[in-house]
Amino acid sequence: MRAEAMLTAEAATCDIDAVMEHYREFGYARLGRVCGDNALQAMCARTEDLMLGRVVYDGMFFQKDAPNRRYEDLVFGRGYEGPSLAYRKIEKLERDPLFSAWLRNALFERVCRRVYTTPAIHLYRAVIFSKAADGGSNLPWHQDAGNFWGLSEDPQIQIWTALDHAGEDAGCLEVIPRSHIWGLVSPLGGVVPRHRARELEAESKVVKLPARAGDAILIHNYLWHRSGHNETPNMRRAFTACYLSGTTRCLRTKKAPREFERVF
Repeated sequence: MRAEAMLTAEAATCDIDAVMEHYREFGYARLGRVCGDNALQAMCARTEDLMLGRVVYDGMFFQKDAPNRRYEDLVFGRGYEGPSLAYRKIEKLERDPLFSAWLRNALFERVCRRVYTTPAIHLYRAVIFSKAADGGSNLPWHQDAGNFWGLSEDPQIQIWTALDHAGEDAGCLEVIPRSHIWGLVSPLGGVVPRHRARELEAESKVVKLPARAGDAILIHNYLWHRSGHNETPNMRRAFTACYLSGTTRCLRTKKAPREFERVF
């Protein structure tokens, strides 16, 4: 499926000035429903194929949810554990032609070129985040940047696409508007310590972002965001792509530095 055919007719030519202004001020912005029905059905089916082992790509990353739905009890390093719809995370979706086409669509390129001025824009990661029916981890406040990511410069934009309806009862995205302005809570990045959340009165600032299947949301990597359990009888799947300036280098030393794929 071509990237252009995956967008809704309205998305292909929409004005993004107000969207980008909101993103810069608040650290997030809604693009609206930009993914068409056929593309949604195809990506949902492909996600199920990957989870059940009907489609396989070398080197993909899988992680299951903890049985007790506690993020703190997640187990790392097991990879693919056999056919299951209980995987919470699948990485390296750029290896799949369908997801690769979606993350390269013309609307996302227009957005990224409002964020980065470099001629080349690269991909850091392409990920499915899934919450099984009546399940899913309670993901705490976190920031998607910092030394843990091992980059010469922090990314500034990720685009989240709902593949299913993600209402408040399904564990929708929750954000703290303008929290990207605070910078990183710690140089390491990642999960926000609970004492810092209390100090900054995070619970009084929460904005929930329920989404329809096909909706896309821009998220600054410094923005505090989280999601809760899925209390519905349906899966809650979302695809997110994080984009980098073309000048970004991988700083890791334990393994060979990563080479980031150019997407725009």
